[in-house]
Amino acid sequence: MSAATLFENATLIDGTGAPPRAEALLVTDGRIAALGAEAEARADEGTTRIDATGMSLMPGLIDAHCHLAFDDAQSNTELFHQRRNALSALVAAHNAKKLIRAGVTGILDPDSTFENMIDLRDAIDLGVAEGPRMACGAYALITSIGGTAGRLINDSGITGFYMAVNGADEIVAEVRRQIKYGADWIKVHVTGVVPRQAHKGEMCAWSDAELRLICDTAHDLDTPVMGHCRGADATRRAAEAGFDMLLHATLMDEAALEAVVARKVPLVPTLTLLANLVDFGARVGSSASLIDLLAHELEASADTLTRAHKAGVPMLCGSESGFSLVPYGEWHYREMEVFIRYLGMTPLEAIHCATSQGARALRLEGEVGELVVGRRADLIAVQGDPTADVTILGEAGRIAHVMIDGTLRDLSPLPERKPISGWRVASFGQRLDRAAAFGPGTERARAAE
Repeated sequence: MSAATLFENATLIDGTGAPPRAEALLVTDGRIAALGAEAEARADEGTTRIDATGMSLMPGLIDAHCHLAFDDAQSNTELFHQRRNALSALVAAHNAKKLIRAGVTGILDPDSTFENMIDLRDAIDLGVAEGPRMACGAYALITSIGGTAGRLINDSGITGFYMAVNGADEIVAEVRRQIKYGADWIKVHVTGVVPRQAHKGEMCAWSDAELRLICDTAHDLDTPVMGHCRGADATRRAAEAGFDMLLHATLMDEAALEAVVARKVPLVPTLTLLANLVDFGARVGSSASLIDLLAHELEASADTLTRAHKAGVPMLCGSESGFSLVPYGEWHYREMEVFIRYLGMTPLEAIHCATSQGARALRLEGEVGELVVGRRADLIAVQGDPTADVTILGEAGRIAHVMIDGTLRDLSPLPERKPISGWRVASFGQRLDRAAAFGPGTERARAAE
């Protein structure tokens, strides 16, 4: 018998939605080999035994919306104009280690600067870098309208993590190129902001024919398509075009909900960024207008997302870590908390979304995300009971063991790192009104001096 690991005395949360139970678990050759009495019976002298008394054993978290290359960015300017390719990849490799220590064993990275997350994924697979299991996209496809940064984005070609394509020929060529170079998914920014119409929010920037063309081209090469969709129109049109997963899908109306439910299109609402801004934005200097806008989006989307979930639409957890409001290693559990608070899920349902359902993002359904015999051994042991309180998954020191592919990972603290010179663009600060600066009568008094 090969070297094996036995977890004893744990409470097992298997990720399927079944109630927790006391059960031993045996891992051999990178997979779950046996549970319960059989696991105990098959353990031999060469088995590593881990006493998990007081711990819950569960599948590792799968973050279905995480940008490892963004490095907790504070602005679009920073993302688009302050990155260098090799350094971006090296920093992302450091960030990946933070995720392991937070109990994350798998991520979908939808798009990245320089497409370098494809290389990090392969480096992790080869064992020359340490990180969670990864699936990834390449550049996010946009039209010349742009994404969410308006005129900061070039009309054609690459801007940061975006690739602008114009017309059918460019669409087909770029989708094929991305698949050729290793993209697991094609990412489309279905919606974008039109500067003179910004008051309308994000608008669908593609024709129905273009959306279908992207899907047809990718599907012919056995590659799924995901879409960034905010607003009812874009969500409906992407679902009808054949998209395989939708990010956000907020502010749905009845027609959009009907289209999503009809095809059971998996959703990654990624409400964590919104919730963090609403709950904590005032502490970090976010504008009151932005807080109000996203609070409305969160509240107004809760009903339709809840109805989608109850109708059997798969819901996946995504944090959108990579921005300053959701730094790496801190908030990967948070989407479960938001699902419970806003969508009325039970903790077990939320854990199911963060584990078993997350396997869809990795394109590994039936392989990861569940503690079931035969599955790959991607799992964590956490002190306490997350089915009573999922927020313990975010508390420092709670994650006692992390295993990926049957190998226990190093959880020792990472050394402090320095900020990267040139990646943060200094701000002049808020508007300085002349009268407020000098005070009533002060300027005249100074002039008299």
